[in-house]
Amino acid sequence: MKKNLPYIAVILVVFFASCKKQEEEKPKVTYDATSKTKPVVPVDTSQVEVADLPINMEGTNYLIHPIGDLNYYKKNGKSANEFRNTDEETSFTVSNYGEYQITGYLKNLKFQEIGKDTIYALTDKPILIETATYLKTFADKTKQQLLVYSLADMDTNKDGKLDNSDIKSLYISTISGQKFTKLSADFHELIDWKMVEAKHLLYFRTIEDTNKNGEFDAEDNLQYHFVNLLDKDWKVQEYKPI
Repeated sequence: MKKNLPYIAVILVVFFASCKKQEEEKPKVTYDATSKTKPVVPVDTSQVEVADLPINMEGTNYLIHPIGDLNYYKKNGKSANEFRNTDEETSFTVSNYGEYQITGYLKNLKFQEIGKDTIYALTDKPILIETATYLKTFADKTKQQLLVYSLADMDTNKDGKLDNSDIKSLYISTISGQKFTKLSADFHELIDWKMVEAKHLLYFRTIEDTNKNGEFDAEDNLQYHFVNLLDKDWKVQEYKPI
């Protein structure tokens, strides 16, 4: 029996490594008969929502309140949201702010005009915001104050929750949170975006899972778009640099 122990140990290591790899390689999109419709995300009533202290972007007349879930961490620094016990530490911070950008895993943003009591939400739909960027230079030149967002708005891998394993999309709104508009197409993964100040154009790239393997790779099609931010309707236009 003792002679077989090394072989058993090797088998167990391979088994657990395989399980971990499968978990890490969870596809961004899971296809079935309903893949063309937006999957309904169930409300997680076990989570506790908190708001960070408000943020005022320089030169604007609005306060932005980041909203997210209370975070629990084990004392070794690892997340403990699924395993709450006496060895936990609680973080009441849900966002970070710097260089005119709010980052985090935020369930919403709420807006309040300075001098008024009313606080209202960016949207009433389930979303998970990773970044919200104020276009400061564009605002200085045009007096139009806009926010650009990268976020998840669909449970594309159908695991019952919105997280960073789902497809990221590109959105835009005014600094007041009004005209919250999706720019990228459904089921297209946002790669990056860039503001070209001289032309007032917002460029962005997305990738579509054209071979339907659940991943975004070299076999899929890149798509290139731009939006003229002086256009009040923010019409998305495609261009072909290649």
